[in-house]
Amino acid sequence: MSENTAHPAYPVGLRLHGRRVVVVGGGTVAQRRLPALLAAGADLLLIAPDATPSVEAMARAGELTWRRRPYRHGDLDGAWYALVATDDPEVNASAAAEAEERRVWCVRTDDADLASAWTPATGRAAGVTVAVLTSGTGEAPRDPRRAAALRDAIVAGLSDGTLAAPQHRARTGGVALVGGGPGDPDLITVRGRRLLAEADVVVADRLGPRDLLDELPPHVEVVDAAKIPYGRAMAQEAINRALVDHAKAGKSVVRLKGGDPFVFGRGMEEAEQLSAEGIPVTVVPGISSAISVPGVAGIPVTHRGVAHEFTVVSGHVAPDDPRSLVDWPALARQRGTLVLLMAVEHIGAIADTLLAHGRPADTPVALLQEGTMATARRVDATLETVRERARAEGVRPPAVIVIGDVVAVGARP
Repeated sequence: MSENTAHPAYPVGLRLHGRRVVVVGGGTVAQRRLPALLAAGADLLLIAPDATPSVEAMARAGELTWRRRPYRHGDLDGAWYALVATDDPEVNASAAAEAEERRVWCVRTDDADLASAWTPATGRAAGVTVAVLTSGTGEAPRDPRRAAALRDAIVAGLSDGTLAAPQHRARTGGVALVGGGPGDPDLITVRGRRLLAEADVVVADRLGPRDLLDELPPHVEVVDAAKIPYGRAMAQEAINRALVDHAKAGKSVVRLKGGDPFVFGRGMEEAEQLSAEGIPVTVVPGISSAISVPGVAGIPVTHRGVAHEFTVVSGHVAPDDPRSLVDWPALARQRGTLVLLMAVEHIGAIADTLLAHGRPADTPVALLQEGTMATARRVDATLETVRERARAEGVRPPAVIVIGDVVAVGARP
């Protein structure tokens, strides 16, 4: 069959559900290929005297039938497709010959030129299966490494949204609540970036990864949630209405938030409103600034022998404010890490309250402004000095404030 290399392979998608597929050989090649065949719903028959532990586990789980013996002529009876992957060329040749005799498409892993079928470099992303074959002709011989590299590049582009094509099928309007991470555009999740690339409308927070908005196609409508008028409470109501109206118009909407939608992001309020209106909601978690900003600054929120717990608290209202739901005396008694969000305005009052309830005055504090961004900066203090340090250094929101001995851990060389 070597003359086949004068012509390129004809690409095709095999629908193997319920159809017999025979795999000859139970080594590492079979271990790599079997999961995709199982995912395709194939009726798998494995012919091999031995198998890797992973392949054996598949057999024990009933995912495939294992005939624990060497290949015999006739084993391809009833097969639609065969994968021959032993380390014995004679066995491979015999199985391939039977496949040719029975007109069964056959992949040979030891000698592709003698096979009737080739396995492409395959990947999946964004509901698309990508399969790449290099030409295989005399002018452009098979190059599996190049095929794999192309596959990886395409899958990565589809996953992160940098490679996108418009969908022409009718879509049902819905809203994705996407956590954009702490600000650095590279820290949004792969799924979040892909949904952004597919959106018709993006309702964006001030603290979301703003640089990503510049990558959106011109037809995408961007709604600046930070500029919706009538005050904080009315703004949330207006945001909810914008999400509902755009989704009911049949548009794919992304609500792009900073951090994680459900960490002080009002994500559940929006999800409840959308669900009440019968609109499908997808929640895409994001990297919370409560953990990521300290981490990027070199501060672990937990550390062996230092802190076995960390607590994340909103500081948008002062400790003596009747609206506060925080048990500040209990937090003062804890030895673990305290992470404050939205607390710059009230850091003095918070420090006084913690000190009054027993937190040591020399407890280290780090104020991390605009963490993960090019403008990031760190101001160190103690619980006793943090009020004056924040004022003297002009610390402004957004900032994450870390209180606890882990701050000193992060300051070590």
